[in-house]
Amino acid sequence: QVQLVESGGGLVQTGGSLRLSCAASGLTFSNYAMGWFRQAPGKEREFVLAIRSGGSTAYADSVEGRFTISRVNAKNTVYLQMNSLKPEDTAVYYCAAALEYSGSYYLPVRRLQYDYWGQGTQVTVSS
Repeated sequence: QVQLVESGGGLVQTGGSLRLSCAASGLTFSNYAMGWFRQAPGKEREFVLAIRSGGSTAYADSVEGRFTISRVNAKNTVYLQMNSLKPEDTAVYYCAAALEYSGSYYLPVRRLQYDYWGQGTQVTVSS
């Protein structure tokens, strides 16, 4: 059974930092691209960042320069480092896994491209 478990969310002031972690189990982690999405109240879930097993990354324009994604395949874990946080970053943050197919090199940025999801962790940025 595949499980993705996020941790590290919380309340932070504007300009602060948080690091989210997502621990994966039940899958061969190095075969999956990993992504972070977020969903604010009343809004659709949106793409934030993604990383392939080899390390290539994609970022949403709204977070480029502030957020960084990384992964440690040996620990089956992906991280989201969030700096210079803004109130508009307030959302539930979800980790997701997308199987990488042999010969393909795209970075998944759409929800439907992901196979597994975590339960989410709340991030609240106070003004």
